[in-house]
Amino acid sequence: MDPMTTVSEVLNNLKKEGYTVDFNLQDNCLVCHGNALQLSPDEFQVDKHYRFEGPSDPGDAAVVYAISSAKHDVKGTLVNGYGISSEAMGADMVKALRENPAFSASHDESPAPALKSNDATPQRPAGTRPLDAPLLVLDLPQALAQIKQEPAWHSSDRNALTLFKSDGLRLVLMALHAGAELKTHTAPGTISVQVLEGHISFWTEQQTAELTPGQMLTLHPGIPHSVVARQETVFLLTLAPAAARQ
Repeated sequence: MDPMTTVSEVLNNLKKEGYTVDFNLQDNCLVCHGNALQLSPDEFQVDKHYRFEGPSDPGDAAVVYAISSAKHDVKGTLVNGYGISSEAMGADMVKALRENPAFSASHDESPAPALKSNDATPQRPAGTRPLDAPLLVLDLPQALAQIKQEPAWHSSDRNALTLFKSDGLRLVLMALHAGAELKTHTAPGTISVQVLEGHISFWTEQQTAELTPGQMLTLHPGIPHSVVARQETVFLLTLAPAAARQ
């Protein structure tokens, strides 16, 4: 069987296995907005997970969790775009996601595969592009061209390219096909989103913003948010990790 290489492929496969509920993180529980169901950390277990490493560094990770609750007789999925190290998560939630046997290499089943969203390509040779330097000049037009030339862009609904990464700042170029969605998640620091091409809808529980080229927004840490591309879109995501600002 061919390996699953995109978040969408994993979600579609899990749906066939009965994981039909779409969970989101809210405060220190999982919620399903479709039926107002809320699961506290002691009411669910992680059956398995799939980690998608970012384009240049394992820290740029998205994780898909297959979650079940015997108490509520429900199975569903959770997508966390920043991994379980998010500062916004409560300690009980982090523990619930980390300590399930599915996270142990000694589990009877094979450990969840580390699925890279972007392998090295002729446009992105491994180890030749610096991500940090005392002074680093970034060529955004070249990056815009590159992100749409790579296989990940043609085989999935998105692609990402880390431009800069340090302890205090991260710059990631994100490209989304029309209709692609970044499901509800939180960021472990203040973020800004600047649209370079296209049109996105950016949602929080309190506000909705429509962003087109030349517009940008900022968001404080720990606020659940989601993004939908209304048309083919490229935006620059800036993340200032909370720990670095203390």
